[in-house]
Amino acid sequence: MRALVVERLEADYGGCRLAEIATPRPGPGEVLIRVRAAAVNFPDLLQTRGEYQHKPELPFIPGLELSGEVEALGEGVEDLAPGEAVVGGARIGGFSDYAVTAAAGLRRKPAALSFAQAAGCGAAYLTAHVALARRANVQSGEWVLVHGAAGGVGLACVDLAKQMGCRVIAASASPDKLAVIAAEYAPDAVLDVRGGFREAVKALTDGRGADVIFDPVGGDVFDESVRCIAFDGRLLVIGFTSGRIPSVSVNLPLIKGFSVMGVRAGEYGRRFPERGRENLDHIWSLAETGAIRPRVHAELPLDQWREAFDLLARREVIGKAVIRPDL
Repeated sequence: MRALVVERLEADYGGCRLAEIATPRPGPGEVLIRVRAAAVNFPDLLQTRGEYQHKPELPFIPGLELSGEVEALGEGVEDLAPGEAVVGGARIGGFSDYAVTAAAGLRRKPAALSFAQAAGCGAAYLTAHVALARRANVQSGEWVLVHGAAGGVGLACVDLAKQMGCRVIAASASPDKLAVIAAEYAPDAVLDVRGGFREAVKALTDGRGADVIFDPVGGDVFDESVRCIAFDGRLLVIGFTSGRIPSVSVNLPLIKGFSVMGVRAGEYGRRFPERGRENLDHIWSLAETGAIRPRVHAELPLDQWREAFDLLARREVIGKAVIRPDL
């Protein structure tokens, strides 16, 4: 089979190559999947440089989210059958013609989603759900400011927050991206953050500030978010795509009465397994009914993996870029 293999940890994907390797066989409790789509996420890019928390042994195949069809079953797997459409994955393995993953990490693909949509749904919407429902305990009618709203996780937050009855401000530094978000997801407001956003958020919220701020950007965006959050607000730390990890003087949360909350959706599920299962059940039930709408920006064949990575690295993607080995 063909697979994108990381042989060395280097910048600019210098240690990656597309190779022909033996098709793996599923072991006990595992499933061999014919990959139809694999979403590209920032952790995939970071793993090629050894900069992500999870550091697989070399060589490895990146790709943490995938969808496809069951090709073969390992010993003890009885609740799936060859040919069934499934979605899920693990921390590695998706950017290949076939992938082996634990049966416990798979779900049947919702009929309402294409393979590409399904591949890009799980991690983004799970992060948004854990952030909004579990950490912030967001309530209908609250103002939610979503930074990085065009990214996969940010757009999932916009979509899910609207579904939860919140008033949503979608924020980005790209007017073109904001126009797409406004047309397709109908947030209550869109906000170009170039030149600052503090006063605009205050104006939109009648001077109160945002009740919940979803921040996957960090850096200057975090710094200014501290200045436009409401009393009893929740500032959700998702990541640092800006490249700078910010800090906050603790007198500000004291005086302004807000909380800074870290969000690690996967770790939340590992720490609280029952809640973790509930989180996943909730997300995939929404997908099954069509209540949420994962957006696929581009679908590219496996031999164009570098272009797919570059789309994400250059922040050109609105939603998800997806690699399609079947193209």
